[in-house]
Formats: sequence, C-alpha cells, structure tokens
Amino acid sequence: MKVLVLLAIFALTATAAPLNDDDNGRVNGENGWYVPKGDGSYDWITIEEGENLLADLEKKEELEARALSVSPVTYYLYTTNNHYDAQTITASEKSISASHFDARHPTRFLIHGWTQGYEADMNVMIRDAWLSRGDYNIIVVDWGRARSIDYASSVIAVPGVGKKIASMIDFMSRNHGMSFDSLEVIGHSLGAQVAGYVGKNVGAGKIHTIVGLDPALPLFSWDSPDKRLNSDDAEYVESIQTNGGKLGFLKPIGKGAFYPNGGKTQPGCGVDLTGSCSHGRSCIYYAEAVRENNFPSMRCGDYEDAVSKSCGGTYSGVKMGAVYNYELANGDYYVPVRSTAPYGYGS
Repeated sequence: MKVLVLLAIFALTATAAPLNDDDNGRVNGENGWYVPKGDGSYDWITIEEGENLLADLEKKEELEARALSVSPVTYYLYTTNNHYDAQTITASEKSISASHFDARHPTRFLIHGWTQGYEADMNVMIRDAWLSRGDYNIIVVDWGRARSIDYASSVIAVPGVGKKIASMIDFMSRNHGMSFDSLEVIGHSLGAQVAGYVGKNVGAGKIHTIVGLDPALPLFSWDSPDKRLNSDDAEYVESIQTNGGKLGFLKPIGKGAFYPNGGKTQPGCGVDLTGSCSHGRSCIYYAEAVRENNFPSMRCGDYEDAVSKSCGGTYSGVKMGAVYNYELANGDYYVPVRSTAPYGYGS
C-alpha cells in the first residue's frame, strides 16, 4: 500500500473531496476540470477559465524567460553495468562517451509526473523490469518544474520540457548512434503529456513507441490533440488508462488503448476517493507486463464497450504492455486484472 501511495502522481490525501460528476452539471474533462492543489484538495474550473489561466501563465513565462531558465531537465542513465548507480549524462560528446551508454542496445526514456522526481517508485520499478530482460539503456528524466506546488505551473512547462528531451534524443541519435527503431518513451500522467511533446518535436527521426501511463486529464482537452499525447506522436502509441474521467483520460489516447478493469477504478484500491491509487496502478501494471507479459485483453468495439466491460469473453491475442504490440494492437481493449499481485491473468 505504501508503494501505491508513493506512486500516485498527485500525492493526494484520502480526505480530499471525491472527483465525481455532480448535480451542477460538471463533467470532468468535458466542460471543465477538477484541478489538483498542493494541499490535496481540488478546484473546479470551467474550460474557459482553464484556458485563460494557462494563457496568462504562458505570457508570464515568456516575460520571465522561465521556459529556459527555470525548467531544468536532468538525465540519469542506468544499464546492466550500473543498474543501481545512476550516471548523470548531458548532451555533450565527453559525457556520453564516458558513460555506459551503448548504442547497440535499445533505449528507454522514463518521464515522471507531477510532484515526482527521478527516484520515484515508478522509475525504479520500470527500470528494474526492463533490465531484468537484458541489456537496455534506461534514461530516467528528472524535470524540476514537476515539483511546483501549483499544478498549472507544471502544466505550462510541459511543452518546453518535451522540446528539451527531444533535443537530447536528436543529439544522441545524430552523434552517438542511438536507434529510433528501438526507442521507447514511457511517461506517467503529466509525464505522459511530456512524452507527447517529445514525439512532436524530435527532428532526427520518429520515436518507435510511446507508452502513456494514465495520461493526465486536468487542463488537457480531448479536442486539442496537438496539445496532448495523441496516437500520431510516435510510430506506435500505447495508453494504459486506469483512472479515466478523474485524474486520467477516459477516451482512448493511444493507437492501442488498454482499459484495465474498465479503465475507471482498480480492484484492491478500496474507496479511493481521489483516484490516486487507481492512477498509480498504471505504472505497477506496466512494470509487471514488461517482466511477465501476463495481461491478456479482449478487443472491444469502442472505448465505451471497454468501460462497461462489454467486449465478450474471447481473448484477443494482444497483451497489454507487450513488446510487439506495435505490430498487433489497434483499437480499444478491456483488460481483466486481479486485486493483488500478480495483477495480470497470465497466458
């Protein structure tokens, strides 16, 4: 349970008000958002209010040039040679050449979300899962603006952070032989939205795969795919949606959109008033999927069938989080899960 709490990107308290649609006509993500605050509570703001808020903050950002000076991004490299001992790398010949980076091996970029840092449990679990499979370059991204107590301030930093990571990827591809064909970018919640901007801004090629772990909903609009993670940001985009309509999107984000337990709430999370437990489960499921490849799915007619668990009783042959989903997955999938580990239903 402690791991779940630490993983929950929004670090919300169990005493905060539940994020349910109410009698006042509020529909989260449709006509406004419940925007998280640093103290664990939420403010309801309309779409217009949210757009005006972001526009005002962006103007302030431009005036203060904060996009460059106050959006630090640091990269920590892990390989089988330094599994637990991070090497800080930069976009310089000396830094990469002196590190354990090996262009012969596939590369994974991991991006945390709001309130988190590079040592977040999400990064540890996913790093360990990939390195359990063999030789990989695991690059954990730390972006300082994620730790702003003002969620909106972190949101407006997302495009600039995405551009910085894209620049790092271009440098490593052009100067150190990093292959786009085996490159994956994995982001949780607000980090998933950063991953979308990474994909939009790379210039040396196209990212092979982006995995969005319950992409953040507050202050992001389904109707503005150019301002959120979408299925065109990589050759293949997979979304694992576990707290849809609250902290994450309910409508499908990826070319392959997976809905564990219907995508709204997760078994074993109890009442989960804030949704933080279900939100964090996306990371736990993904790490388990990388290790075990044990989340069979059912192909659905659309995402509404996935949410209502009305996708029949026949497994599709596609497993959530599987390595070769870029060849197989296309559409919306219901994924049955257990309430305790192992969460997947196996083969």
